[in-house]
Amino acid sequence: MKKFFSEFKEFISRGNVLDLAVGVIIGAAFGAIVTALCEKIITPLIELIIGSILGKSIDEMTSVLNVGPIEFGAFLSAVINFIIMAFIIFLIVKGFNKMANLRKKEEAEEEPTTKVCPFCCSEIDIKATKCPHCTSDLPEMVD
Repeated sequence: MKKFFSEFKEFISRGNVLDLAVGVIIGAAFGAIVTALCEKIITPLIELIIGSILGKSIDEMTSVLNVGPIEFGAFLSAVINFIIMAFIIFLIVKGFNKMANLRKKEEAEEEPTTKVCPFCCSEIDIKATKCPHCTSDLPEMVD
């Protein structure tokens, strides 16, 4: 069971899974913005324009085409919800990336095992006092 959870943790911590989840959530929230824009603003304006072309008053168009008021508040609410959701997801992704970077730093802090000969620029063992390639005596390097 422990192996199962460690495999699941590894699966979830991969970047592409997180990217996919963010894409789906942001896409759904943006879909709500588009729906609100179309239903609450564009459709009533189009129906109003069609009514003025046909020569009917707004009262007659309301009964014929069921024109409702233009609801800027509903659209603005969808935009605010999107911004809040995007900000929360940004914070989650930022925290996830910070944890991933901490893990990478722990893995990257290994001591070097080789150095470069200052005479022939060959890579040699860090403990070497004489270069095996050019046979030069190496000065003691201070890090």
